[in-house]
Amino acid sequence: MNNNEVLSILNDLIETCRRGQSAFRNAAESCQNGEFRRLFNIFLQQRTQFVTELQAEVHRLGGEPNITGENVPLFGNAVPFRSSATVKSTVRDEASVIAECQREEAAAVNDYQEALKADLPLDVQYVVKRQYMDIKDAYDRIRILQRAA
Repeated sequence: MNNNEVLSILNDLIETCRRGQSAFRNAAESCQNGEFRRLFNIFLQQRTQFVTELQAEVHRLGGEPNITGENVPLFGNAVPFRSSATVKSTVRDEASVIAECQREEAAAVNDYQEALKADLPLDVQYVVKRQYMDIKDAYDRIRILQRAA
């Protein structure tokens, strides 16, 4: 796999994590349940760390990280979920917030699985695999929340 292909995969994962950041930020702002809010803020911080790590890998490989994204705001009240059912109200029922996070995390799991199918250099593969495991764990935890909501 050539360097440009690796950089493209890493930039795609940066965008995946940015969508996660926006989803979790919006979820934390929308939930009334303090426990859910705390969990979504933890996932938000985790995605922020992942973006930083992936950007460092892109720099290390001599590339420039994609900083513009897919018009995904890093701040604000927009709801950049992949589903067409985006709701812009600030207070929503927790079940719908959790369902949206679950959809976003399912997409992130798929994105990371696709990236791991590529012939990435071992050092890059290590970073991606570690992040994938954390994203998979977050997805599983959100699924549990979904059942409880």
